[in-house]
Amino acid sequence: MVSETSIRVKQLAREAGFDLCGIAPIRDFRELQAFPDWIAEGRHGEMKYMEARDDAGELKRAALRRIAPWARSVIVCAINYNTAQPYSTQASDASRGWISRYAWSREDYHDVVMRRLRTVEMRLRELVNSSFAARTSDHCPQPTNHGLETRCYVDTGPLIERVFAKYAGVGWIGKNTCTINQKLGSWLFLGVILTSLDLAPDLPAPDRCGSCTRCITACPTQAITGPGELDARLCISYLTIEKRGEIPEDLRADMGRHIFGCDICQDVCPWNRKAPATAAEEFQPREGLVNPPLQWLAEMQSEEFHKVFRGSPVRRTKLSGLRRNAVVAMGNSAQQEFVPALRKLAEDLDPIVADHAKWALERLLHEE
Repeated sequence: MVSETSIRVKQLAREAGFDLCGIAPIRDFRELQAFPDWIAEGRHGEMKYMEARDDAGELKRAALRRIAPWARSVIVCAINYNTAQPYSTQASDASRGWISRYAWSREDYHDVVMRRLRTVEMRLRELVNSSFAARTSDHCPQPTNHGLETRCYVDTGPLIERVFAKYAGVGWIGKNTCTINQKLGSWLFLGVILTSLDLAPDLPAPDRCGSCTRCITACPTQAITGPGELDARLCISYLTIEKRGEIPEDLRADMGRHIFGCDICQDVCPWNRKAPATAAEEFQPREGLVNPPLQWLAEMQSEEFHKVFRGSPVRRTKLSGLRRNAVVAMGNSAQQEFVPALRKLAEDLDPIVADHAKWALERLLHEE
């Protein structure tokens, strides 16, 4: 029955629109043991939510057994979000910036993935109920779900998804720390369902990075400090999304024209050369978000920001952060046409935008 239920769970995931699904057991995997040290060294930067601890003072994301003692299995689902658009490494117009591929979508991926997870969860409960009913008498009514417990998470759970994705066979953890699947590449959103069902686990995905170090070499800020090791404080994604206030001056020039996130370590990955494009309508890019004009973003005001990015992950950086990132990118563009706009932005009422605009202006004038 355990094996049959595991097979059926994967069918339910496919029917819900997921491209991949696997099952991992609840164990203290060796990859989880490095997380406390990573936090202790401060490599998570200002992402305080990663420091969340349980009542015993242990980090929640490395303490699944304590946080959910009832859980026996982790159902890991993945969906491809790649679209038929050029990679950031192919973008040549210096007057335009780059928004990370995952943030182009017409709907926030958290909502898209969670909706599909809820469908799998609901049908799993129906499956458990029907299986129990088939083994009991109609004259002995029983409560529904029969002790089944489940929890669905998209980026918010007490676990490190990519570790469980590896042990669910969904994909290995690449040297860039992304989950990579041999057929689909790394453009994957992950969602998990914790369940009290003791399901048959899959075999771990074998590591197929080999001797390749293209992601490490290509990282402009050298944020990938070793195979599978990331210092978030140096990562362009962190700097443009999570970092509030001032971006360290010594990192600005290496940020290039990235204004929200960074795809470089995935763009150069050989496993993404033939990555298929998704058929999911929700992940098709919104108009204007693929390689958008930098000056448009730098001068954007509140009303337009809320209109353009309604329901988008880009809202996480807030208007001030987006404009800050845009003026840094203008400074890195080598485009003298931006000088007049940057002179005005250097007097902006937002001190963060003004400060970064002064840096960008000085950088462009120095290149004349």
